[in-house]
Amino acid sequence: MKKTAHYHRPIFFTLVSLLLFSACSDDSDDEDLGNWVNRSVFDGSPRSSISGFVIDNVGYMGVGYDGDDYLNSFWSYDMEGDYWSQKANFPGTPRNAAVGFEVDGKGYIGSGYDGVDELNDFYSYDPSSNSWTQIASLSNTKRRSAVAFGANGYGYFGTGYDGENDRKDFWKYDPASDTWTELQGFGGNKRRSATTFMINGTVYLGTGVSNGIYLDDFWAFDASSETWTKKLDLDEEDDYAIARSNAVGFELNGYGYVACGESNGATNTVWEYDPSSDTWVQKTSFEGSTRQDAIAFSNSSRAFVGLGRTGTLYLDDLDEFFPFVEYDDED
Repeated sequence: MKKTAHYHRPIFFTLVSLLLFSACSDDSDDEDLGNWVNRSVFDGSPRSSISGFVIDNVGYMGVGYDGDDYLNSFWSYDMEGDYWSQKANFPGTPRNAAVGFEVDGKGYIGSGYDGVDELNDFYSYDPSSNSWTQIASLSNTKRRSAVAFGANGYGYFGTGYDGENDRKDFWKYDPASDTWTELQGFGGNKRRSATTFMINGTVYLGTGVSNGIYLDDFWAFDASSETWTKKLDLDEEDDYAIARSNAVGFELNGYGYVACGESNGATNTVWEYDPSSDTWVQKTSFEGSTRQDAIAFSNSSRAFVGLGRTGTLYLDDLDEFFPFVEYDDED
């Protein structure tokens, strides 16, 4: 009997050890999920501080800065075909740090910085005719490094830097009347270089910088009621490292993502937001160089991140993100 008891005890502890090891491994695997796959390199000149939008399965982007010049060239990326095409040049002053958004199948680009002044002019792009039309400018407010998004048939624009101060005001654009109207009710901090993404009709806004401080407040905008709700701060958990500026935000399969950006230097880290629990999980970092002022395209089922800059190096690569696939360094 003693021999039998002595034989079973190591097996018991071995099974417990295996279960504990398995549980720890599963947690680690969850945190390390996410794979990046190289896609077609951008055909044009490397650039940063680009602006764009997505219509159906095509990402559109242009303007920006290449280290020497402010740009007005404009391009499209076909997600299904994995190729780039040059489109009609943006008709306004060459610029960077502008905004882009989509409303009812048309794209919009405006505001920004031309190397001397902040700007407030806006233009609409029709992909069916590959043509631009100037629309109403923002009244008495010029700025760069703002955010913008389209929702419920309207465009929304806010935050940014006006040449003297960071801002927190928000404006609504009505394409039917070609007018801008100032909104009320955003209780967040002033900021520039923030990020947004939309999940099921709700727009989430966070990150950015003001007075030299990376901001950690996080907000949700209900477009149907045009009201803001404060969510948990981006530093709510001790292991969160989400606060940054000049990042990209996008939605994929019902989750939100903040990727790359600037946090005491360019970064390539990626965080995933679950709106059902108001929590964040770190994913596999962007596989390319650390970068800020990049561009992201997402049609909700596919997402791509690329271009931007790291220091004085301007980039032209593009990767597709698969958030629930294990990392593979061979693709």
